[in-house]
Amino acid sequence: MTSTTPALDARVAAALADAVAVVRRNIDTFGDAYVDDTTRDNRYAPRPAHGQFAAGQNRGWTTSFVPGMHWLAWELTGDDAFRDQALRHAADFERRLLADEDLDTHDLGFLYTLAAVVPWRKTGDERWRAAGIGAAERLMTRFLEPAGIIQAWGDLSDPEQRGRTIIDSLMNMPLLTWAGEQTGDPRYADAVRRHTAQLRDNIMRADDSTFHTFYWDVETGEPLRGGTEQGAFDDSCWARGEAWGVYGFALNYEATGDETLLEAAWRCAEYFLAHLPADRIPYWDLVYTDGSDAPRDSSAAAIAACGLYELAACDPDPSRAARARREADALLDALIAGARPADPDDADALILHGVYDLPKRTGVDEGTLWGDYFYLEAITRRTNAAWERYW
Repeated sequence: MTSTTPALDARVAAALADAVAVVRRNIDTFGDAYVDDTTRDNRYAPRPAHGQFAAGQNRGWTTSFVPGMHWLAWELTGDDAFRDQALRHAADFERRLLADEDLDTHDLGFLYTLAAVVPWRKTGDERWRAAGIGAAERLMTRFLEPAGIIQAWGDLSDPEQRGRTIIDSLMNMPLLTWAGEQTGDPRYADAVRRHTAQLRDNIMRADDSTFHTFYWDVETGEPLRGGTEQGAFDDSCWARGEAWGVYGFALNYEATGDETLLEAAWRCAEYFLAHLPADRIPYWDLVYTDGSDAPRDSSAAAIAACGLYELAACDPDPSRAARARREADALLDALIAGARPADPDDADALILHGVYDLPKRTGVDEGTLWGDYFYLEAITRRTNAAWERYW
């Protein structure tokens, strides 16, 4: 364990056992099918058919969190059934890449870090390394000069999306960092450096809150405007976005050595922590405070906990590192107390009370794949101080 707090250790151990049991049960229930982004009434179902895609097929940005949880469960238990299922998913992600299916997104970083890079690290199989590098090269096609950003969504010629990035994109940069290390090609590191600097300078506001999305003029590189897709207002602070900032800026500080990114991670962390309610599970947008009837977003707390554990590992200041660890522990403990199902048999999700997209009324007060993954990652970090991060 990372600190000597026996009561918390016991709560984390119990939560770990429950979480692994749910991951195991979901393998038995869904097999190789991919579940939807969120639960309905706390139960997952295969993602619905859509266009050319059959029900349960590998599409969208969240499917890799399933094998991500399998890898974590394998490391936590040593049970090869988890590894074997993760590798079956890795083969399907390789197929998705080669078939050019649903790849017009910056979320190739989320997808192929967990579904190609992690399998390569765990097995040494060159097949997965090739898939990871292929995905990174595809992601590089979204890098726009002279704006120095990777476009988030959609076809690069779509005028509605042209020149737009989002704060989540910070978590997609580790795929490029890894590809640069593997190939020696400096283009990858240059894209990471420029993209993260643009987000530091423009997606962060003076008060340390963040925009969800931001537009640049792709011809001149001029920053244009910020806004939101999933937050409450264009000038409010979407909770999950601020959490992505904590974790994403910390990871990219480690990738680049740029200390301004470490400070950006802390700025996001301080704002996030200062806007938590008393029970420490954030409202879906940080504009809401204690007493509001707005929904909570447990997934934002899980992501922020992982980001704070990362700050505890990478900040050279011992006092700040110790504080980050305490805050991460407190968020994890809050999730165990307030979002973990009282009876794991009553839900397919590891944690409840997440929000996907409240403005579109999608996945409100439900389990989410990313919330489940980052909750299990936080448990892993709290349980094994020597754990080697996936991102």
